[in-house]
Amino acid sequence: MGNRNGYFQLDVKADGTYVKLIPGRADGKPLEFDDLSKYLSKVKIYDYDMNSLVRALNASKENVVECKLTVAQLPKIDELMEVTFSPDKMYAEGIFYPASQKGNRLSKANIIEVLKSSGVKYGILEDIINDYIANPVYNEAITLARGLKPVEGKDAEIIYFFNTDKSLKPKEKEDGTVDFHQLDMISSINKGDQLAQLIPEVLGKPGIDVTGVSIQPRKVTRKVLKHGRDIHLSEDGLIMFSDVSGHADLINDKVFVSNTYEVLADVDSSTGDITYEGNVTVKGNVTAGYSVHAKGDIIVDGVVEGATLYAGGQIVLKRGMQGMNKGIMEAEGNIISKFIENAVVKSGGYITTEAILHSKVSAKGDITVGGKKGFITGGEIMSGTSITVKTAGSTMGTYTMLEVGIDPRKVENYRALQKRITAIDADLDKLLPIIDTYKRKLSQGEVFSPEKLEYIRIATNNCILLRKELKECQSQYEQLRAEIGNSDGGWIKVENVAYPGVKVMISNVIYYIKTETHYSKFIRDRADIKIVGL
Repeated sequence: MGNRNGYFQLDVKADGTYVKLIPGRADGKPLEFDDLSKYLSKVKIYDYDMNSLVRALNASKENVVECKLTVAQLPKIDELMEVTFSPDKMYAEGIFYPASQKGNRLSKANIIEVLKSSGVKYGILEDIINDYIANPVYNEAITLARGLKPVEGKDAEIIYFFNTDKSLKPKEKEDGTVDFHQLDMISSINKGDQLAQLIPEVLGKPGIDVTGVSIQPRKVTRKVLKHGRDIHLSEDGLIMFSDVSGHADLINDKVFVSNTYEVLADVDSSTGDITYEGNVTVKGNVTAGYSVHAKGDIIVDGVVEGATLYAGGQIVLKRGMQGMNKGIMEAEGNIISKFIENAVVKSGGYITTEAILHSKVSAKGDITVGGKKGFITGGEIMSGTSITVKTAGSTMGTYTMLEVGIDPRKVENYRALQKRITAIDADLDKLLPIIDTYKRKLSQGEVFSPEKLEYIRIATNNCILLRKELKECQSQYEQLRAEIGNSDGGWIKVENVAYPGVKVMISNVIYYIKTETHYSKFIRDRADIKIVGL
């Protein structure tokens, strides 16, 4: 038969029943005693010489060997097939046993009938059955039926287009140190930005095992885009957009947007510096060395230490600022603070506080220092309109300057222009003699190298640029000086006492307090400062 595996066949002769042991090819499976013993039990042959059979099996590895099993003449035995199932019933296998001499082989119909009677209801592989009939293979499990595996579906997926990772770690600098300032905690978004996209779930398809039992695919996870206010979805519900500019956050699988970013504790190494397009609220402190920049308002419930605050709107400090001589606070709008100490503060509106100590404070609008304390001690306080304070200076004669009547930003620009004009004059004083010397040598016929000629060209060009800048600075300087000189508004009110050491400036008129002055209002009267009682 040319079977690649070793196999056997019963042969009934006149003196009894024999088994013929036939070796297979080198690439096949050798015949094992267990295979033969199992078959003999199936055909009810129990009384045989086991030792003789084992010796015959050993001798049949290369040659055909016959071994007498019994003197009884058994009836012919047709080809047999044993059916087994895989544990998951996804396939059924058949192991074939050859027919005895003169026994009948199984037909295709016989094989299919055996499969069905064994419980196979789906996936019978007729091509394999046909191939087996044409080229029988014994002593080997052959897959005769195969089930259909279920097609697994795919869970829905949501892709977020903003940072949802709350486990932020500091970045490492080139020198190996850790940068706790840039943590990128805020997911800034603009109006109309795409926030998320939903990729819908894909349902699976059921399968079936060889016994006809349906196999369901695993359940897929369905998702929807969940969101709070100021957000809308596309018509198909698959894309999420923001209706406002601000900050996006993901809380319990729900997207929220807000134009206020809330820091629940301190601004420190755990948050890094804060830069935000909207408002910022800090529930804790802003610690030294860190900064908060907001296009909108900044509200801090705790203390601001030696930090930097910048707001496009107003700043409200519920406990105040301890600047440590390095704190900076600047707002385009108003500033409200419990106290200001050792800091530089600038406001595009008014400033209201209960105390100012050793600070440089300026406001375009009014500066009001009231409350229970209401004192200004040390530093420079400048307002474009008025200063109201209970106590100015101290009994120790601490130098304290109070200036009103001029927009502090104009004064700042005026002084910056003064410095720049001085610096340009100094640069020109250095360049002009050098250029004049080279020009004189050139006129005398001296020949210079290309490098020196290039140096002369650059120096001359720098001179032209500096003179142009000097002219522009002088023009702006004269304009600001005229505006400052013509300003006559503003007043300073001291509701309790102003101590010696306080310098009062209204526009460009100066007055030094030399004795304690009580309950007074300082106003400009032409070229003098007039003091009137309250």
